[in-house]
Amino acid sequence: MSLKRQEKSRIVQTRRIRRIDVTTLQTASSDIARDINRDIILELIRFKQPLARADLARLSGLRPSTVSKIVEQLVRENWVTEGAVVKPARGRPSTMLTVNSSMVTFALDMRPDHSILAIVDLSGRFLHRENIPGFTDLKRTVVQIGKRIRGLRKQHPHMSFEGIGVSVPGRVHPITQRVLLSPNLKWHDFDLKGALERESDLQVEIENDANVCLISELWYGRLQGARNVVLVAVAEGLGTAILAGGDMQFGSNGLAGEFGHVLVDPNGPLCGCGQKGCWEVIASSRATVRMFNESSGRKVESVYEVMRLSEDGNRNAIKALTAQARALGRGMRMITATLSPELILVVGDITSSWDSYHAIIEQELSDSMLAGMPPVLRAAGDAELARLSGSAAMLMQRHATYHRSTHERRP
Repeated sequence: MSLKRQEKSRIVQTRRIRRIDVTTLQTASSDIARDINRDIILELIRFKQPLARADLARLSGLRPSTVSKIVEQLVRENWVTEGAVVKPARGRPSTMLTVNSSMVTFALDMRPDHSILAIVDLSGRFLHRENIPGFTDLKRTVVQIGKRIRGLRKQHPHMSFEGIGVSVPGRVHPITQRVLLSPNLKWHDFDLKGALERESDLQVEIENDANVCLISELWYGRLQGARNVVLVAVAEGLGTAILAGGDMQFGSNGLAGEFGHVLVDPNGPLCGCGQKGCWEVIASSRATVRMFNESSGRKVESVYEVMRLSEDGNRNAIKALTAQARALGRGMRMITATLSPELILVVGDITSSWDSYHAIIEQELSDSMLAGMPPVLRAAGDAELARLSGSAAMLMQRHATYHRSTHERRP
């Protein structure tokens, strides 16, 4: 495959792939092609900036006139800015294009006891990041977050804030964006989106934390062409996100992928969802802390304390982390038997000790295969950064679609 076609293939995978359904057959419209071409141009600029229009035509394979029309639209919508004029030895001068550095978004990662708030630009750079303490009263937490957002907007008046992308450790309804299931946060049908929008006066988009981690991998082009991927997010709980045939899967109500709440041990500990022995309660970071405290007779609060002790040779710490690694690998049988992915990504606390424990996960995964070779197993890196960058990417994706549809409705 040529470099041009590889670029086009990689960028198109970030979009939802359209399929033919013979029960509702419709011919492809020019709008679909225009949408795809627009996204290709924007992604090329993001990944390879600065670029001239001629470079975009060469890399995308689109006609120069088509590229010019798309660039004009992106400039009008403030996604792209025109910069320096480059004069080559021969030929006409070229105006270089970059993404708009002043267009930014808030990224908010909400955890059980605190939240992380960041400002992220279109290139994925973090311009600000801070921790905000959480309160038992969720309304009080939202008020505090709103206060910080208003303060940061005053501090950066030159920036154009597109909205707030929010990551939560729970499942979110794809239409209403209400949090449907969040056992570790103990939320009960709280309208987080509405509350944050009232406090911030910005548009809010909410998504499950595992899903935004996978969106981050897609947005920044790190899947290397893989189209069947499951991401396993390991923190105080355990969540998964699914990419099947190039499409992210959410299910009819947003609950697809809750492998963490599948029963694996009927005699296991009680889970936050109300059942006993879920995969989450034996393979999460919270499970590792519990196992260490029970076996050692001492009390630690964080899995990172267990990891530090394991590096010092503490047998109980090594035993607890080994048990977690085995539980993770064995639980992946549910994933391979159900979805047969080519790649499984692991993001979260356990990746900090990946060199020490990934071989155990890999062996358990291999031993549990029904048939054939196991999928590639890879650590996706820092969970907090992935959740924040993915939250920003999720918001930008949805806003790009909104800006495009708004532009097309204009006379």
